[in-house]
Amino acid sequence: MHAIRIHEDGGPDVLRYEEVPDAAAGPGDVLVRLRAASLNHLDLWIRQGLPSVPKPRILGADGAGEVAALGEGVTGFAEGDRVLLNPGLADGTRILGEHMDGTHTELIAVPAEYVHPIPDAMSFEEAAAFPLVYVTAHRMLAARAGLREGEWVLVWGIGSGVAVAALGIAKALGARVLVTSTSDEKLERALALGADAAVRTDADVVAEAKRLTDGAGMDVVVEHIGEATWKGSLQSARTGGRVVVCGATSGPNPPAMLHRVFWKQLSILGSTMGTREDFAALLELVGSGRVRPVVDRAFPLADAAEAHAYFERGQQFGKVVLTIP
Repeated sequence: MHAIRIHEDGGPDVLRYEEVPDAAAGPGDVLVRLRAASLNHLDLWIRQGLPSVPKPRILGADGAGEVAALGEGVTGFAEGDRVLLNPGLADGTRILGEHMDGTHTELIAVPAEYVHPIPDAMSFEEAAAFPLVYVTAHRMLAARAGLREGEWVLVWGIGSGVAVAALGIAKALGARVLVTSTSDEKLERALALGADAAVRTDADVVAEAKRLTDGAGMDVVVEHIGEATWKGSLQSARTGGRVVVCGATSGPNPPAMLHRVFWKQLSILGSTMGTREDFAALLELVGSGRVRPVVDRAFPLADAAEAHAYFERGQQFGKVVLTIP
């Protein structure tokens, strides 16, 4: 089979499309012939050595395809079934592509409890686009922040996978959403997808957050950017609000601004990936059509280096997908 592997840390040029030994299903596994996979920031960080993983390593957390074979003891699936993968093995503590070989390949063996049928109306590309970022966003909003119907949510940096996921899930849960971006085109697309308000990130986001809420501020802030937006997150949240954090793409060490945390009685909630229960709740939303994955652009698996370069430029709105012949 063919796969995208890294043998060293570095830029997109370290990605190699090469022949590797075929994967095989062990006891309790489902062997999946992948038809699509997607890119996440996780893939960029691992490729860059943040963290550096044992090599060679096949990247990729998300994937969708067809059942190729069943390991000993596996029932409930048949060869040819259309399936997608929950990449967070051991309830999110072991992730495909980080702690083991991932989905940027033609075949992968995954424990059966992390393999799920693809909803009938969904393409392989859409099915590969949502698992990691959508379960991350769902856990942030539903399990950690306890989002309630009618509340206001601030989502920074609309266009990224987790931000687009947060928009869709927040709306499905009955919330109102303010999005930000430095791109007017992305703001317009977010409004078309159901965002209630949009503001440029380089404008006065705090003032807009307060204007929309009669001076109170946002009930929940989805924080995945870090140093560049942290001050604005604390200022935009209402007294007693919740700031839920899943990443820090602009840097992990902003000034703590503890005076705002205690004076406003804010809850700062860390969140990452999700449990099997979180994933089941997400699948229910997706299967019902209340949440729809957003695919920005697809590249052939062999062009993964080009896909990485495109992803790093931050031009996408939604997910970048790799198609696998």
